[in-house]
Amino acid sequence: MLEFINPYYLQVGSFVLINILLGVSMYVTLSTGQLSLGHAGFMSIGAYTTTILTLNYDMPMIVGIVAGAVLACIVGVIVGFPALRLEGVYLAIATLGFGEVIRVLLINWESLTKGAVGISGIPHLGREVLAFSKGIGFTPDMLGLRNNQFISLAVFLILLIIVVAVIAFFIRQEHSRIGRAYASIKMDERAAEAMGVNITYYKILAFGQGAMIAGFAGALYAHVTAYISPSDFAYHRAVEILIFAVFGGSEVIWGPIFGSIFLTAMPEVLRFISDYRFMVYGALLIVMMAYRPQGLIDVKVVNWFKKRGRGERRKAS
Repeated sequence: MLEFINPYYLQVGSFVLINILLGVSMYVTLSTGQLSLGHAGFMSIGAYTTTILTLNYDMPMIVGIVAGAVLACIVGVIVGFPALRLEGVYLAIATLGFGEVIRVLLINWESLTKGAVGISGIPHLGREVLAFSKGIGFTPDMLGLRNNQFISLAVFLILLIIVVAVIAFFIRQEHSRIGRAYASIKMDERAAEAMGVNITYYKILAFGQGAMIAGFAGALYAHVTAYISPSDFAYHRAVEILIFAVFGGSEVIWGPIFGSIFLTAMPEVLRFISDYRFMVYGALLIVMMAYRPQGLIDVKVVNWFKKRGRGERRKAS
């Protein structure tokens, strides 16, 4: 068992799961036709909120993470109101500006954020689990694991449970009244409004949900890396989150999930080009826009997999 549980692979898997949350946050916003590039800003709000609360005020980690997600949601709703007047590239530019304002604020507010140096010594999620387990008399040796293996495995499993729960929630929402309202707004905003859909309410709701998930991912990121700085939430992070949805496809939730997995794992698999990943991302986007602008996974692809699955079940029976 010792050989199969590699902390490096588990750490990569943990980053994949955090990026899946970020991809889902972008999907929620795009599901109403709103193109936002402010998710790096929301992510930073979640990360710095939980960091400040847990380090400066000795708050429990779970309280800090929830507070980070809630504050990001509140800021998302506040930003969402003026954003209602903007569409397309204008909305993207405005939200990108918001993200940059947050980053500059984090750099200059040195008394609270330690500026460009960043904050280290953040309580680590895995080490907290290890300390708790030892406190109740359970040690990694009982599973035949070393401490670092147990820490990495605990972080991965916790993140996996969270990601599965978030995906299940939004799949269920997609088939609810809220999901149908989102889809109608994305297809034709004026027609949806004529049918009695409250455009303002649902757009703000989508913006708030996207911001909350991004803030939640940022808070988890802080407690997984144990170090954050404003450079972690710069322009490149906003573009990376957008690419997860554009590459994988934003029509269905599985698109951003696939994009997050593929584009996070690819630089690790191809280590010799990891320094040029943004060039590779750019080339992939050009190819995607030319040959498959809807992304790799869309409704037709999902329906094909469903039909194939039903066909195989009939053959088995």
